[in-house]
Amino acid sequence: MSQHLQNEIAALKEKIIYMGTEVEDRVYRATVSLINRNEKMAQAVLAGDHEIDQLEVTIEEDCLKLLALYQPVANDLRFIISVLKINSDLERVGDLAVGIAERSSYLIDQPQITIPFDMSAMMQTVESMLTRSIEALVNQDVQKAYRVRSEDDRVDAMNREMYALVKNELAKDPEHINILLQNLSISRHLERIADHASNIAEDVIYMVNAQIIRHSPETFED
Repeated sequence: MSQHLQNEIAALKEKIIYMGTEVEDRVYRATVSLINRNEKMAQAVLAGDHEIDQLEVTIEEDCLKLLALYQPVANDLRFIISVLKINSDLERVGDLAVGIAERSSYLIDQPQITIPFDMSAMMQTVESMLTRSIEALVNQDVQKAYRVRSEDDRVDAMNREMYALVKNELAKDPEHINILLQNLSISRHLERIADHASNIAEDVIYMVNAQIIRHSPETFED
C-alpha cells in the first residue's frame, strides 16, 4: 500500500504544480493586458477561469481520497494537508487575476491618465513572489519560501502608497474618479496575490520543516 500511496502523492504533486503554472500564467497575462491595453489578452484570462475552478475541485477530491484511503502520517500527511491549502490559495489567485483582467478591460476603453505610481514595479514584485513560491513548492526549498514571505510587507507598503496617491488625485481630478478607483482596485488585487504567495511559502515551510509560522514575523531566516 505504501508504494501505491507514493505513486498517488507523485501524481498529486504534478497536478498542484500544473495548477500553479497555469495560475501564474493568468496573472502574467492579466497584468500584460493592462500594460499593453490588450483586450484580447484580458478576455483570454476571463475565459480560462472555469479551468482553474475545475482543477481546484479535482485536487481537493484527490487529497480527501488519499486521506480516507491511506490514513497517511508524518511527511505524507503534511504534504497532503499543505496541498489542500495551497490549492485553495491558487484558486483565489486565479480569481484575482480575473479581477485584474476585468478592470483592465474597462480601462482599455478609458482615457489614459497619469498617476505618480509605478504600477509596473508592483506587478513585477508580485509576479516574482508568486513564481518563486511555486518554485519553492516544486523544489521544497525552505530558504526560497522564507525569502518570498519576507517581501510581503514591501507589497503592503506599495498598496498603501497607491491608496494615498489615489486619494490625493481624487481631490484634484474628480472627473476621472472611476479610472482612479479601478487602478486602486488593481493595486489591492496585486496586494492580495502577494498575500496568497506568502501563504503558499508558509505552507512549503510547514511541509518540509513541520513548522507553523503563520503568525510569526515576516523575516528571512538564513
